[in-house]
Amino acid sequence: MIKFWSYTREYKKNNSKILSAINKTLKKGNLFFGDQQIKFENNFSKKYKSKFAISCGSGTDALLISLLSIGIKKGDEVITAANTAIPTISAIKSAGATPKLVDIGEDYLINKDMIESAITKKTRAIIPVHLYGQTCDMSEIIKISNRYKIKIVEDCAQAQGAKYKNKFAGTFGSFGCFSFYPTKILGTYGDGGMILTNDKKLYLKAKRIRFYGIETNNKKNKFNNKYYANEPGINSRLDEIQSTILNIKLKSVDKNIKKRRLIAKKYIKSLSNSTLLLPNERNNKTHVYHLFTIYHPKGKKIMKYMLNKGVQTRSIYPYPINKMKAYFKDFKKNKNLNNSYKKSKGIFCLPLYPELKNSEINFILNALKFSLKKLQIW
Repeated sequence: MIKFWSYTREYKKNNSKILSAINKTLKKGNLFFGDQQIKFENNFSKKYKSKFAISCGSGTDALLISLLSIGIKKGDEVITAANTAIPTISAIKSAGATPKLVDIGEDYLINKDMIESAITKKTRAIIPVHLYGQTCDMSEIIKISNRYKIKIVEDCAQAQGAKYKNKFAGTFGSFGCFSFYPTKILGTYGDGGMILTNDKKLYLKAKRIRFYGIETNNKKNKFNNKYYANEPGINSRLDEIQSTILNIKLKSVDKNIKKRRLIAKKYIKSLSNSTLLLPNERNNKTHVYHLFTIYHPKGKKIMKYMLNKGVQTRSIYPYPINKMKAYFKDFKKNKNLNNSYKKSKGIFCLPLYPELKNSEINFILNALKFSLKKLQIW
């Protein structure tokens, strides 16, 4: 069976280096806010051309902290894509705001031409979700943001290293939010998140909110580094062990993205004459292929055939947010989400990670072609 994803091959290759580094970290006797975390924040911000970086406990927390830092509160509305992951919506709700969904285009990203119609007097922010490894059309979204004076918080959980007009995802808005969940472009062996910003004032506020509202960066504040909450905050820390792992893995992330792109190229070349809707790297964008996402009306049947042939696939995501019980009441008034609903019925992803062998790539392609021929849709 070819698994959809596994960390074990990567770990086997790097385990002695990782275990040795973790041992050194543990011997230092500091599990939080130590030199490994500071090093990782500096390395990450430098690599992705941002002035400041704030690490935190998860990608969801990164979104929540960012929303709280720009002043999102109860009664506000935040616009985002209808086919996003649950965490995007969870963060908006946790900030007290109401999510407003916008349909997607054929690239599975928020339809820029439908954003303005979703804006109301209560709209305070837009969260463009750079889904599957490709960026949204940020030039148009920035124009809308400026026109209506609403903030942008980028959801980059699936797009670390992706570019729009040669500029990294996560550096266009007030904040860019990343996830280090194990399956991500840069995954740790637990959980973690990162926030990028070029605004020093927002950076300092996000750092306070991350740690209960405690001031740790302003020596002029008489409560600096004292157990005193300057404003409401949460507890969201990236520990030293995960920071250690991420510092090691960050060194090879570009090489791994290159491998992802090569595998995607092989998939596309082999399937170009099929009836499948394949990923398409749009103009002025660099796709990092966090996921290789395919659409076909008979997608679910294709997935069953492939599983029988020994290949795991996944549907990401099979249920639109507005159809979920937890959020159904929030989106009763949401209309024109037809493309999100359509794609959810036939979307599926092939295995794609740097450790895949050429023989496995060929096996996956043969299993897919077999499935299509069985269903008479090749």
